[in-house]
Amino acid sequence: MKNSYLKNDKFLTYSSAIVIFFLAWELLALLLQNPALPRPIPALVSFFNVLPEGLWKHFLVSTYRVLTSLLLGLALAVPLGLYIGRNAKLDKWLSPQIYLLYPVPKIALLPVIFAIFNIGDLSKVILIVLIIFFQILIITRDAAKNIPDSTILSVLSLGATSREIYSHVIIPGCLPEIFTAVRISLGTAISVLFFAESFATFEGLGYFIFEAWSRINYPEMFAGIIAISLQGFVLFILVNLLQRVICPWLFK
Repeated sequence: MKNSYLKNDKFLTYSSAIVIFFLAWELLALLLQNPALPRPIPALVSFFNVLPEGLWKHFLVSTYRVLTSLLLGLALAVPLGLYIGRNAKLDKWLSPQIYLLYPVPKIALLPVIFAIFNIGDLSKVILIVLIIFFQILIITRDAAKNIPDSTILSVLSLGATSREIYSHVIIPGCLPEIFTAVRISLGTAISVLFFAESFATFEGLGYFIFEAWSRINYPEMFAGIIAISLQGFVLFILVNLLQRVICPWLFK
């Protein structure tokens, strides 16, 4: 009964948010009276018209690039962040280098990456990984550092090995923060990919949006914007569902 109530409550929350968003969009479009901001209904009609005509392919290409980048970033940054977080000497040595490299605007390296890896999927994935790597690394490292030493000592006193400490204490203790890093990095990945797909490519939602803009086809441009918003919304929902499966103790 409680689960059913929570599901209905969540459905109402999401539905209300969508209704409020479209009402605000409608009001803003009426106030501005500018063709660059079409009203929601024409944009939605355009979305459903162009979706079967090729928008779905751009959607899948962009989603593939985002998910590949996110998985690579997690695979590289999470183990390193966990290890640095539990090794004070290594953290002391690496932290200045991380803080030096993190603020560097990696997006400025896009021409260099294109020149080395060409303009296909690989270059875009590498760019996104370069950016989200440090976000995931720092959040994971801080989460590992914040695990109380007393918890580690109590498990060690029971004869646990280093591997068992990581698998039963450190990793479970860091999972909530790692999922926070996933959400932050997901938003970053979509934003960076939109920029990377806006030139030197013929696939992806970024290309679709800018190509429609170049033809001054604003309803079609907003169809692409709706698609990229839908992409982010669906991926965020999937991350939430995955967290419920992996971290059920957080939702009791």
